[in-house]
Amino acid sequence: MSSNEVAGNPYDETGLDRIKALVEKTIGGKIVRLEQQARWRPAWFADVEMDGTILPLHLRGNRVGDVAIFPDLKREADIIDVLHRGGVPVPRIHGYCADPPCIIMDSLPGTRDVHAATTSDDQRREIGRALMNGLAVMHQLPLDSFAAIGIEIPDTPEEIALVGLRAYMPLYQRTKSKPEPLLEFVIRWLERNYPRHRTRASFVQFDCGQFLVEDGRMTGFYDFEFGLVSDPHVDLATLAMRDSVEPMGRPLPELFRYYEEATGEPVDHDIVQYYIALFSTLGTMQFAGTVGKPTPGDPHAVYLSWDMSLRKCILLALSKLLHAPFPDHDAVPITPSAGKSGTAIAALVDTIRQVRGAAPIDTHTLEQALELAEWIERDDRCGDELRARDHADISAYLKVDFADIDDAVLALERHVQQAPAEEELALFTLLARLERRRQAVFEPVKLGIHSRNVIPIETR
Repeated sequence: MSSNEVAGNPYDETGLDRIKALVEKTIGGKIVRLEQQARWRPAWFADVEMDGTILPLHLRGNRVGDVAIFPDLKREADIIDVLHRGGVPVPRIHGYCADPPCIIMDSLPGTRDVHAATTSDDQRREIGRALMNGLAVMHQLPLDSFAAIGIEIPDTPEEIALVGLRAYMPLYQRTKSKPEPLLEFVIRWLERNYPRHRTRASFVQFDCGQFLVEDGRMTGFYDFEFGLVSDPHVDLATLAMRDSVEPMGRPLPELFRYYEEATGEPVDHDIVQYYIALFSTLGTMQFAGTVGKPTPGDPHAVYLSWDMSLRKCILLALSKLLHAPFPDHDAVPITPSAGKSGTAIAALVDTIRQVRGAAPIDTHTLEQALELAEWIERDDRCGDELRARDHADISAYLKVDFADIDDAVLALERHVQQAPAEEELALFTLLARLERRRQAVFEPVKLGIHSRNVIPIETR
């Protein structure tokens, strides 16, 4: 199937009926409520009645599109089951539906908004301790339990540090749809500078900081789609990154002290910065293909927003690791022009606003459509000047008068791929300037909110 064809939806009414039938057979009860979660992947909340009592379940479907690093959803179900049996606060797995893929598990109560579910700093401190204690338990589980379900166990410092990069690389290389000079630069830097002294591997969530809170207490971790065995400091890095968009409730230095107390080991803060650069690069690699050439059915607004915020994380981490100043926006900002398509964009926005969706998932999709229209309007008014300045900067750096911006970016990527390590500071300065210019243009729109919230991460 070509990338332009829309794949059949496995979670249509027929597929959902198969899931519901398996739920009722597995649990031995009847579904009395089923509500689709309003988010970018298929998932439902279900209440199952058994002998007059209600069991709340979460039915987690697979990603749509072509962005899955580990496409087999059963892998995540097996991981959660191992964690549950190991004493980590995660949902209990009740079963698994293979067609369409769906994990049947307990629905953890609560919200991700720590401040909404607490009334005092004392409660938030206790949640912070529970979070880091749970993480410590996870990191100390025996690895043979994960090997038994097919999880790769890295051995050398290079394998431990770069196992995530190796896992993400096939998808990136297969789906890459445009030149990516920044990513190609960071990939090579990470491979040259992995920590040689980190020799202990642990199971890590690899997208840490996802937990729920209710009535002043943590109820458990969720989302182990990317879980693998690597350096435990990976989880500290990803937790720190998530704090900018989903606050942990307590300052990072305090949380890291709780982790040190729980593990009896000091946190290596420089290594945390390395893994911030690594994970933000991997996240960008994961969505680079569909951001560059949108895949039908993908949550385009979500991926576009994540792409910009993750690239900002890359710049912030590398500026610390390279001891390079974090670049500001252009001294002369881009002034929006009248644009060429304002009338058509206004008509598009008005048309979208006339659509009336009945379900929360429909409203969610309409909001994303409006966010994309706002992004397009911003590009219409600023994009030509943005690309002209990028063209000029790349031409000056490579000392070649390129015909257009596409030729310039392709040449820059090829230069990055063969540039010596001695050039890395100069290259980083250029690449950061280009990305910061893009951020200056698009951060004011709604899809730029995550990027606006990304700030330098201080862990001590």
